[in-house]
Parts: sequence; C-alpha cells; structure tokens
Amino acid sequence: MSSLQSRFGQIDIYLFDQLLKGRITPEMSILDAGCGAGRNLVYFLRESYQVCAADANPNSIESVRSLARTLAPTLPESNFRLEPVEAMSFPGASAAVVLSSAVLHFAADDAHFEAMLLGSWRVLQPGGLFFCRLASTIGIENQVEPLQNRRYRLPDGSERYLVDEPLLAHYTQKLRATPLDPLKTTIVQNLRSMTTWVLRK
Repeated sequence: MSSLQSRFGQIDIYLFDQLLKGRITPEMSILDAGCGAGRNLVYFLRESYQVCAADANPNSIESVRSLARTLAPTLPESNFRLEPVEAMSFPGASAAVVLSSAVLHFAADDAHFEAMLLGSWRVLQPGGLFFCRLASTIGIENQVEPLQNRRYRLPDGSERYLVDEPLLAHYTQKLRATPLDPLKTTIVQNLRSMTTWVLRK
C-alpha cells in the first residue's frame, strides 16, 4: 500500500478536493451520514478529527468501529451509530462538516429523499459544510428508464432515486444554503451519473 493510500484510504476525489481547498480543517468535527464501511473517514480518523458516523447497515457500523479502534482508539464507540440518516440521534447543529456520499440516491421516493436530506442537514452547524455526492440524471437523461417516484433504472442495471439540477436548486433554496461550488457531474462510461453538491449552511 502506498503512503498516500495509507493516509487517505479510498477517499472520494471530490471530498479530497474540499481538503485541498482548505474548507475542512482539524478543529472541525465530522459526521458521516450514511458512512458505509468508512472509506471517507480514514484520513479524518488518522489525523485525530472528532468523527461521528451513522449507517443503517450493522456490518458497516462494525467496520467503521473497527477502523476507529485502529486509527483513533480514543473515540468512543457511541460516536458510530446504527441508525438511518433520516432518524439520527446526534444533537442538532453538532457537526461542522456533514458528509453524504452515495447515500441519498437510495431514497424510496420524494418524501424519503427529503427526510434523509433534512435529517442530514439538521445535525450541521450554522456556517458548516455539507458535502453530498449522489446519482443524477444529468448528462444521461435519454439513457435512464423512469419507473416511479423519481426512481429510474440506470444503464448499469441498478435502480436509484435520481436528482436533477432543478431539484437540487429547489433544495438549495429551501435550505437557505449557499452553494460553495457549481454542480460537478461525472458520467461513468454512460452507465451512471454522479453529481457533487457542496453547500454552506
């Protein structure tokens, strides 16, 4: 394993970009809402950030707790909670940075998407950074098959809740948020489209 990979793990390249821009610094607390196995947390744990995380998958939470025991053994296991992002038990406005990476496109419908988004936003401090990466229709509008409730079948065969630019603009306004970057969308070999949405609360 290279020294860079050891330090940063499999961090999302667009999250790494936020680090390079100086928007995430060591005194800031991090909450990964829908953390999965913790791919985006390696650097923050290793560098002694105050890290919390939630996921509805028990295997994911156990993986993150194991990672934390190795990289940040002083963090309590209660920082890593088995719960869905729409019903997290962390206090409101408790994190300076909230990560939502490849999470919101698992919404079942509009109401579920909004609950997940608002649940993630609730725990973000005023002035905090919201980093979100999620599947969208942007750039592949003619290649996705509409199902129902804004769910689509993608060319890669998966089914996802897909956002578009007007929906993200609507929620940016509804949240009274400030966009920090223009929307950035990556199309992966015409199989799926991933959009990065970065806001200041």
